[in-house]
Amino acid sequence: QLQLVESGGGLVQPGQSLKLSCVASGFTSEYFAMCWFRQAPGKEREGISCESRGVVNYADSVKGRFTISRDDAKRTVYLEMNSLKPEDTGVYFCAAARGNKWAVVQTMSPGRMAYWGEGTLVTVSP
Repeated sequence: QLQLVESGGGLVQPGQSLKLSCVASGFTSEYFAMCWFRQAPGKEREGISCESRGVVNYADSVKGRFTISRDDAKRTVYLEMNSLKPEDTGVYFCAAARGNKWAVVQTMSPGRMAYWGEGTLVTVSP
């Protein structure tokens, strides 16, 4: 059974850091582009960061603050988030995609993703 499980969310104050993890099971994640998405209350799901074969992309809102990485031996993708802001609040989802991985990384479109985790909540509040 293909599965993605996120962890690491929580409540933090502005300026603090969190590191999210996403563990893949049931498939070999190294053959997939891996992405993180965020859905804030009342807003659409947006691409935050994607990675495939060393090519990475970030949303402008998180560039310089967030870092995506992966350990294929552990089938795990990480999202390190620094200098968190209240507008970073939302449910963070891990997702995997096959197909045109370059397009997946460049567009960070939810419609291109094949598999999704259930999400982990990040709340940034004073």
